[in-house]
Amino acid sequence: MDATKGYSIAYKGLKNGSHDFSFEVGGAFFGACGSTDIKDGECSVAVTLAKSDAQLTVDTAIHGCVVVACDRCLEDCRVPVDFEGRLLVKFSDEPLEYDGEVLWLRPGEDEVDLAQYIYESIVLSLPYQRVHPEGGCDPEMLRRFRIVSGEEFAAIEARSEEPDRKGSGWEKLAALRERLEADGEEK
Repeated sequence: MDATKGYSIAYKGLKNGSHDFSFEVGGAFFGACGSTDIKDGECSVAVTLAKSDAQLTVDTAIHGCVVVACDRCLEDCRVPVDFEGRLLVKFSDEPLEYDGEVLWLRPGEDEVDLAQYIYESIVLSLPYQRVHPEGGCDPEMLRRFRIVSGEEFAAIEARSEEPDRKGSGWEKLAALRERLEADGEEK
C-alpha cells in the first residue's frame, strides 16, 4: 500500500461546520513522496476542516521533527518542524491547477487528499540552513572541510606573491596546498 494514501478526508458525509482530524507522518511517508532531502521524521498533523456549501477550509498544524543531512558536516541532523497554515478547497467543473493556497476539486469528488499539501508544508517550514547545534557536528568531517579564514587566505596569498616565488600558477597552487596541509597538521 502506498504510504501517502492515508491522508485523505471524506467530506461528503460531513455536516456543514467544523471537524477535527489527526494524522501521523513518518519515514515511510517521506519515502513515498520521493523526498531526497528528508531521510526520516516523526510529525503530528492536526487538521480542522470547516465545511460549507461553497468550499472547505483546511487549517493545518504540523509539529515534530525530521532527519536531514547537516549542511555543515553531512551527518544526519534532526530539525524541528513547526507549521501552521490554511488551505482552501474550492469546487469547479473546469480543471484548475493547485497553487499551494487553493486546491480545486470537481463537484462530484467526495474526498480531499492532503498528502501533497502536508509534504510541501513540512519541506517549506524547514530552515534554509540545516545544521547541528553548535558543537554537534562530526569533528572529523569538519576537519576535512576546514575553511580558510579571510586573514589566513590573505597571508597565504601574500607569501605566494613574494618576489622569490616565480613560476606558473600551478606552482602557486601547490605551495598553497602545502601550506594548508601544514596548518591543518598543527591544529
